[in-house]
Amino acid sequence: MRYIDQAPSFVQLHRPRADAVQPELIAGLLATPARIAPKFFYDALGSRLFDAITELPEYYPTRTEAAVFAQHGAEMARHLPEGAVLVDLGAGSCAKAARLFPLLQPSAYVPVDISVDYLRDTLAALQQRHPELPMLGLGMDFSTRFALGPDSATWLQERALAQRPRVVFYPGSSIGNFQPDEALALLCQTHAVCESGGTGGGLLIGVDRVKARTVLEPAYDDALGVTAAFNRNLLRHVNHLLQADFAPAAWQHVALFNADASRIEMHLQATGAQTVRWPEGERRFADGERLHTENSYKWQPEDFAALLREAGFGEPRHWTDANGWFSVFWAPV
Repeated sequence: MRYIDQAPSFVQLHRPRADAVQPELIAGLLATPARIAPKFFYDALGSRLFDAITELPEYYPTRTEAAVFAQHGAEMARHLPEGAVLVDLGAGSCAKAARLFPLLQPSAYVPVDISVDYLRDTLAALQQRHPELPMLGLGMDFSTRFALGPDSATWLQERALAQRPRVVFYPGSSIGNFQPDEALALLCQTHAVCESGGTGGGLLIGVDRVKARTVLEPAYDDALGVTAAFNRNLLRHVNHLLQADFAPAAWQHVALFNADASRIEMHLQATGAQTVRWPEGERRFADGERLHTENSYKWQPEDFAALLREAGFGEPRHWTDANGWFSVFWAPV
């Protein structure tokens, strides 16, 4: 008989308090060039705007990754352990993982996201559709450190799931937001999470590949301007967190492919000289000066496989689409 949760459990490790993130934001704004970490995109509105981005015709990663799962999902499932605890990094709406429930048949679902309120709402709705599946939401900023923690361990122990294998699911090529050394650190932490459960665990991860600039750049600068709104909403969120006075309309969205670094870069460019103030400081921006908001690294499959091995995983395998635009890797512990 399977354990039935009437409502999902929730552990909030990330507290969206302005004073907790202000030093990081101020350091970025005072840096040269100025920068804001992409994790600050994801307040409730930013999360919804990103969901809209995934529906855009220019934004190929979501539909291409979905096509890889549709074509190769059954084969993937043969390599993954049965009845695993499915840990979903950057879960957002939880939709990608939910589509895999029939295929993977997890024993529990543990979504992780920095947008605490958004995750809480989406998980409550998902639990209603899958009342038989134990669910534990983790409100966490895993960009600094990823570990499930003692509360999660207790929850798993109470449900006799502590010795089930752990499969970490990290779709959408969000690993591309990290510099290569930061990506390696996160993958090492992920390996430790996978290793701490029963045997047979591993990482199922989506990875965007290097391709033509004519495909890459429109995906991050769509004709409707949804990505531009997503980028500028970052300033509205920073105003809230820092009590700053950014004028989002005075900033232009910029997206470009840096071929030397193998990454898409997103920036906000000042459309006139301006000074941004917060209670204990300010930053002057010249006309045309840029604020760096995101990187999205693109990988060659052999390079990403080498990164997985360096992080401690066993020999990975990957599946791709007909165009070779996107790969889904399975890396066993």
